Amino acid sequence: MSKVVLVTGGTGLVGSAIKDFVENKGGAADGESWVFLGSKDGDLKDRPAVDAIFEKYKPTHVIHLAAKVGGLFANMAQKVEFYRENIAMNDNVMECSRIYKVEKLVSYLSTCIFPDKTTFPIDESMLHNGPPHSSNEGYAYAKRMVDTMNRAYKEQYNCNFTSIIPTNIYGPSDNFSIENGHVIPGLIHKCYIAKRDDTPFTIWGSGTPLRQFMYSLDLAELTVWVMREYHDAEPIIISVDEEAEVSIKDVALAVVKAMGFEGEVVFDTDKADGQFKKTASNGKLRGMKPEFEFVGIEEGLQKSVDWFVANYETCRK
Repeated sequence: MSKVVLVTGGTGLVGSAIKDFVENKGGAADGESWVFLGSKDGDLKDRPAVDAIFEKYKPTHVIHLAAKVGGLFANMAQKVEFYRENIAMNDNVMECSRIYKVEKLVSYLSTCIFPDKTTFPIDESMLHNGPPHSSNEGYAYAKRMVDTMNRAYKEQYNCNFTSIIPTNIYGPSDNFSIENGHVIPGLIHKCYIAKRDDTPFTIWGSGTPLRQFMYSLDLAELTVWVMREYHDAEPIIISVDEEAEVSIKDVALAVVKAMGFEGEVVFDTDKADGQFKKTASNGKLRGMKPEFEFVGIEEGLQKSVDWFVANYETCRK
């Protein structure tokens, strides 16, 4: 029986990595055809548009990556839009997956939706144990509802819906916007400009917050594994090990090394840091895939910097 895997947000960071994995890294399976949707293929906030997509492709499997996303400052400024647009997209994709009898729906959550006041490491059972950090509550509550609805669809309709909670992702095809992108692509772009213009490389914040960063091709491989092998409504954290946690300062200096930047490095402590840490446990993942080897941060950053420099004229920024 042939399978049609529909990937929403298929042109973004993770979608591009999954496409690379299945097309170039031996990740495809017999009988699978893959469809990677971008925003030009239809507005997922619009129910008739989503119906048309499902009617056209008749997917048997859906990996739902599409979301309204942004960095700390965008989340603080647009809480209403981050809530409403994500709720609409998720609701449309989930309900169409039910109606069109999709065999498996894998949606993406984020570690930033966990409670602000919590103990570390966080694990899957702690998702709803308190309010999220106020800076991104619009996005966080919209994403938490995906977990709630996965269980509701399972209970009421026996749908095989689940979700992945990835830690911070970086890699080729990211959004390298300095204003609205995430931390690593923003740092890479700023360091590139500093090197080009012979100006100081300025990092927003103190550099002390700690994060677990995962190279996008690793996440792609594990996402395809979840789609095929992980059948539980409860979410699964996909993350590097706790020992791989690094500070923003360490990352910034690794970007400096990868870019070959030799100028001044400045930390602008007038800018907000966000949460100091949000360490996640990948114990559930390690229990099922103990042998998986993640790409190290320095190797992954070198690959990301090289890709950005090579694609500077055409990449998202």
